[in-house]
Amino acid sequence: MPLARKLDATTRPRVGFLGVGRIGLHRMRAIVETGAVETAAIFDPTPEMAAAARELTPDALLVNSLEALLDQRLDGIVIASPSALHAAQSIVALEQGLAVFCQKPLGRTRDETLAVVEAAQHADRLLGVDLSYRHTVGMQRIRDLITSGELGTVFAVDLTFHNAYGPSKPWFYDKALSGGGCVIDLGVHLVDLLLWVLGFPEVARVESRLFAKGVPIRRDGDEVEDYAVATLELADGVVARVACSWHLQAGCDAVISADFYGTEGGASLRNVDGSYLDFLAERYRGTQREVLALPPDDWGGRAAALWAERLAAGERFDPENDCFVTVADVLDRIYGR
Repeated sequence: MPLARKLDATTRPRVGFLGVGRIGLHRMRAIVETGAVETAAIFDPTPEMAAAARELTPDALLVNSLEALLDQRLDGIVIASPSALHAAQSIVALEQGLAVFCQKPLGRTRDETLAVVEAAQHADRLLGVDLSYRHTVGMQRIRDLITSGELGTVFAVDLTFHNAYGPSKPWFYDKALSGGGCVIDLGVHLVDLLLWVLGFPEVARVESRLFAKGVPIRRDGDEVEDYAVATLELADGVVARVACSWHLQAGCDAVISADFYGTEGGASLRNVDGSYLDFLAERYRGTQREVLALPPDDWGGRAAALWAERLAAGERFDPENDCFVTVADVLDRIYGR
């Protein structure tokens, strides 16, 4: 397979798309709308999905395998395949000299994630992961408040992602393929938000309980969890509670929140009326509250769009990719592995 082309200032990067289901198609649309890259080729094992994606960019070539996709003299690839394939597919692409944007989780374990980051570093290629909640306007404003010290010393954080529905695809419930249940599917966002907002402090201690259908699960068993709660103690003294679930009797479609409490105030991001997409962010001063951000906020594709723009700008490996390994390590500790 040929290595990626050398770009000049007048050439748009050629990008291929691997997997264009609901999420993959949404991220593809966000990337196409930037105008920063050329959509060169598409592969999805479901022909109808590939054909629907091609309607966004009629000049894109439809191919029938990852190998055929990599043969298209690409500069980057967007991966939205099942979790079991993420690490191996990312590494193959990076070793061919391609930049990679991958759905979460980048790997099912810390070791898989580290292998991808090391491949990106060795190839000196841009690597992005779709940790999309960072890119909500509300979360970015909360982070700015904390970074500037306006909330004083943050000492407590509560993060929640309860989903009244579980994934529809069977592989999510196969531990060998998914790496786990609701923690690796939803909790990854919560752990990432916690550490990203606070500047990635060391996680000193992790305690967790995992359940399936209301019964504690064996850590070394094959069952995936549908409810989890964990307490994380950070080296700087912050105590955080992380809770997530599938199929919870929540009274609405979803309960999503991130609450940060400091000595001089608090701040919160919460979904509105059970929505997966609409978020309200507020700042607290005692019993008073101030709105930081309101819906609508078209945040879902921002991580993908930013990756495309960075690729077009010629960016290469980012040392901050180590944060992906840090998050994966915390997930491993929640799982007790």
